[in-house]
Amino acid sequence: MLFYHSFTWYSILKYLQIKRSVFSLRKTKTMDGNTAAAYISYAFTEVAAIYPITPSSTMAELVDEWAAHGKKNIFGDTVHVVEMQAESGAAGAFHGALESGALTSTYTASQGMLLMLPNMYKVAGELLPGVFHIAARALANHALSIFGDHQDVMAARATGCAILAESNPQEVMDLAGIAHLTAIKGRVPFINFFDGFRTSHEIQKIEVLEYEELKKLIDQKALTAFRNRSMTPNKPVIRGTAENPDVYFQHCEASNPFYLAIPDMVQEYMDKISALTGRSYHLFDYYGAPDAERVIVSIGSVSDVIKDVADILCENGEKVGMLNVHLYRPFSIKHFIEQLPKTVKKIAVLDRTREPGSIGEPLYLDVQSAIAGSDIDARVVGGRYGLGSKDVIPEDIMAVYKHLESDRPRHNFTLGIKDDVTHLSLAPISLPEKDDQCISCKFWGFGSDGTVGANKSAIKIIGDNTDMYAQGYFSYDSRKSGGVTISHLRFGPNPIRKPYLITQANYIACHRPSYIYKYNLLRGLKPGGTFVLNSRWKPEDLDHVLPATMKRKLAALNARFYIVNAFDIAKEIGLGGRINMIMQAAFFHLTGIIPDEKACELLYESIEHSYGRKGQHIVDMNNRAVDAGMQSVYEVTIPPEWKHATTGGSISTIPRPKFVSEICDVMNRQEGDDLPVSAFKGWEDGTFLPGTTKYERPTTAISVPEWIPENCISCNQCSVVCPHAAIRPVLVTEEEVANAPEGFIVKDFPGPKKGLKFRIVVDPEDCYGCNLCANVCPAKEKALVMKPIETQIDKQPLWDYAMSLPQKENPLKPNTLRGSQFQPTYFEFSGACAGCGETPYIHLITNLFGDRMMIANATGCSSIFGASAPSIPYTTDDKGCGPAWANSLFEDNAEFGLGMYLGEKKLRSRVINKIESLLPEATGEVKAAMENWLENKDIGATTRLHADRLETALEEEVALHPEYKDLLKLKDHFIKKSQWIFGGDGWAYDIGFGGLDQVLASGEDVNILVLDTEVYSNTGGQSSKATPAAAIAKFAASGKRTRKKDLGMMAISYGYIYVAQIALGADMNQALKAISEAESYPGPSLIICYCPCINHGLRKGMGNTINEEKSAVECGYWCTWRYNPTLLEKGKNPFHLDSREPKGNFHDFLLGEVRYSSLLKLFPEQAEALFQKTENDARARRQSYVRLQKSFDLEIAERKAKEAELASVN
Repeated sequence: MLFYHSFTWYSILKYLQIKRSVFSLRKTKTMDGNTAAAYISYAFTEVAAIYPITPSSTMAELVDEWAAHGKKNIFGDTVHVVEMQAESGAAGAFHGALESGALTSTYTASQGMLLMLPNMYKVAGELLPGVFHIAARALANHALSIFGDHQDVMAARATGCAILAESNPQEVMDLAGIAHLTAIKGRVPFINFFDGFRTSHEIQKIEVLEYEELKKLIDQKALTAFRNRSMTPNKPVIRGTAENPDVYFQHCEASNPFYLAIPDMVQEYMDKISALTGRSYHLFDYYGAPDAERVIVSIGSVSDVIKDVADILCENGEKVGMLNVHLYRPFSIKHFIEQLPKTVKKIAVLDRTREPGSIGEPLYLDVQSAIAGSDIDARVVGGRYGLGSKDVIPEDIMAVYKHLESDRPRHNFTLGIKDDVTHLSLAPISLPEKDDQCISCKFWGFGSDGTVGANKSAIKIIGDNTDMYAQGYFSYDSRKSGGVTISHLRFGPNPIRKPYLITQANYIACHRPSYIYKYNLLRGLKPGGTFVLNSRWKPEDLDHVLPATMKRKLAALNARFYIVNAFDIAKEIGLGGRINMIMQAAFFHLTGIIPDEKACELLYESIEHSYGRKGQHIVDMNNRAVDAGMQSVYEVTIPPEWKHATTGGSISTIPRPKFVSEICDVMNRQEGDDLPVSAFKGWEDGTFLPGTTKYERPTTAISVPEWIPENCISCNQCSVVCPHAAIRPVLVTEEEVANAPEGFIVKDFPGPKKGLKFRIVVDPEDCYGCNLCANVCPAKEKALVMKPIETQIDKQPLWDYAMSLPQKENPLKPNTLRGSQFQPTYFEFSGACAGCGETPYIHLITNLFGDRMMIANATGCSSIFGASAPSIPYTTDDKGCGPAWANSLFEDNAEFGLGMYLGEKKLRSRVINKIESLLPEATGEVKAAMENWLENKDIGATTRLHADRLETALEEEVALHPEYKDLLKLKDHFIKKSQWIFGGDGWAYDIGFGGLDQVLASGEDVNILVLDTEVYSNTGGQSSKATPAAAIAKFAASGKRTRKKDLGMMAISYGYIYVAQIALGADMNQALKAISEAESYPGPSLIICYCPCINHGLRKGMGNTINEEKSAVECGYWCTWRYNPTLLEKGKNPFHLDSREPKGNFHDFLLGEVRYSSLLKLFPEQAEALFQKTENDARARRQSYVRLQKSFDLEIAERKAKEAELASVN
């Protein structure tokens, strides 16, 4: 068994498991904090008003799923779940449901919570017993962060809501109910919060409270009184009046008694929970030496880290302790002082938030005030930690305790970073390790390969089927896929109190072979530990391919080294790149945590639970993967000579700017934590350089395309559809061909310009291996075939050479399909999913207009793959021009984009005014250039030509004409910028619809691109108003009942907006034509793009997204059309239904996507009726388009007839 040779942990665990089972009677379950909160919330909730936002969405998803499957709350009823258009809407519905007498909950975080603030004040002012469950998260300031801290919660501390906090999933299970119980009894709404990600997503084995136990704790008289106060015409009252200065203040103060009563109520319920669980809780929980002199005060998950450090120091005779804050509002000074040791001399208060300009953060200010008003003579200092989920490790806490030994410890310190600018940080201090017999395992995976999901399953299997405690946490960036994921699993005989990443591991697995060249995978592997590498390499290849540093480390650590070829196993089984079950089975086999036979049995059960709704064939394939994983692991004997290895595999890099080498490369190596504050000097406002992705070269594909020139018809469709711009056509001269690397095969360019050669180049290191290019290739004999990357990686120099060549003048028209791909590329190597349906549209638009684009991007998938630091795919041409891109928020993107346009419009008007004022005195070329510019200033296609001419003319004359200087200062506004507003359907149809409608109605010349995946893709696939009926999505667990909103038809009703619906795979030329027409239209335009998504569960795989678009149009699921108001002015029909009468099988199309087919398995009695409704809705939509087209034909005919009649009369 694994580790057996180095220590006898397995036998120790078994002994302690038996010992522990003697006194553990309550039911245990392995779950994360979100699940615990949802479980408790469901018990007390009658109405849930929801809206998705990471990392809180899971709570709402579970409540919706349980309600759909008939789960009963403590009232014997299901929860009524309503998804609103935004968090502000959810808060409004939350308020209204409470007014009607229904116990109501909602779930949110971050910016979403800020949108609820106005209603929080209202609900608190009206003394309504609602509960806001918050997975606390950072706020967007210089940058978006989806990760955890307390900035959002601390922004709500003045709302009048009580605030209750938990530190780990067990506390969430135990204490979340107290928020509901006290709200009912005390008439004060509660914010119940815990750390986003660190607690919301950390999986722990915890004891579960039963609903019957919780039901007994409700104050029935208080509940009845709440019902009796509800709004009803039978006993009408008036609420929400407007008050004047004479009484408003007094009326505010009238609620004070309710707040004064809350602390004792909360403690009363804590005592009752303690009686049930045996775990003691207080408003402020003290832990440590009873005579402590140094105490740390904190809220949230960091409290568990502090406890561990306090244990070690107390065992060594030091007088230290910590105070964990549970009830933050109302802040009870009495209870706080009661818990503090009277011996305390120095207190450090840790805040997981930041208030620039304040003398201290919120918790520090409260503690300082409490101490000042008491008899305790102690010095209080405050510090910040953990912003944006920055890890806090025991060494950081040790530094705080050490800091408190100073005579005058410094206030306003920071933890976990190196501040070499304002010098506020405390350096970590090592401390003795505590042997808790905990086994630590790390798994390096690739976003979307299933590693994270498999490890979640593994930790639940261990927790639910052994007597061991288990913990799982998953570290990944904000990209949906394509990023590195690191799973951190711990298990052992004792409760695991380690809310931080693993730094010392017994087991490390690498699921992507390219990682061995990019990351220090063996960092922290314990001597004698196990390293598992998934790759296609055979044992005899390893000496050649492994880096010398890795070989030396494996030998020095006396590691157990195993390899497994999960790629080929998965391919043979039919799982494509989903290697998760193979690697999970290998983990169970190697560790021996559970005997192989039992492990297989449990894995089969887990597979049925996870994949059953996707179909039996998916279940069977995954079961075969488990069997293969158990049998296919090979142990590698480490040669003695590896101890002194000096040669091995490596990857080459290309020259890079200083910003990339000093910041981006460090972050990409997963070493961003090591960057000091000074690294961002000059970049304080969050600015990043464009085009950083070209230096990353992740080499993540399993297979990549190989070009077969003799089969190629030079259509360039492969380049159009590539989600990552990793395949492109290039034009070269004969001289460039002569200087090219070996293998740079070309063919004659079939175009108007003679003497040019053509080839398709593939970038193996940036390709994701999705197969789209090969699948879309229309050649009779495919010109692209997928080959294992090992056979293609040596062709990287061909790509590098092609990219080094100067950009050729486009010999074709840029607004043609072929011609567009000879334009410079301005969007490349994004972090989008393999096969992404969104990025080809962005790639195409930036090809056409990228050198003059301004982009406002709504938060969502397109912002995350568009600008997840340090990966910036928007890039520049050889003149340094390219898209200028910015993200504000989710809800305000349309307004943000309009503001960008209006700012530019105003500044450009100054250019017009200056030219018009200077023109009468101008002569020669300056005069001609000015007149030419004024005449063509609004023509986008030629704008740079005219702008360059004007700038050149002014530069040549400015020495003689100083008056031109002011005009040249405005030269950035000479070109007609192309303003674009990008976003998904969640933004356009729901949260941002009001703003989008306002911007479209403005009549201003902006272009809006809606990437319609029909779900909230970035937050995990929740339903939106773009979701059709019958689709199963999160927040629509039993299939959506209402039809899809027709955004395009709503926009047409204005009459002066260019509107188009497109699907690239159905008709590339129609899509291109619509994009070109929209951009040139002198007013607002709206383009709605059909985008298949990984959340759809395409049965044919994400390599078929383009074909899925084609199928969607052929069966009538999606229609393509264009509405151009300028045509009506010319007497032509402005509406053109481009897609033909449907001929495909609609039902078959639906069953080709899991989001529909799973409805058959989960709700078979309703499925067919909903499928029919979806088809009927689609037919009705198409008929409305047909009627509209005919109505315009009729209108034009009538107009012409009238004109003819008038002409005949005259």
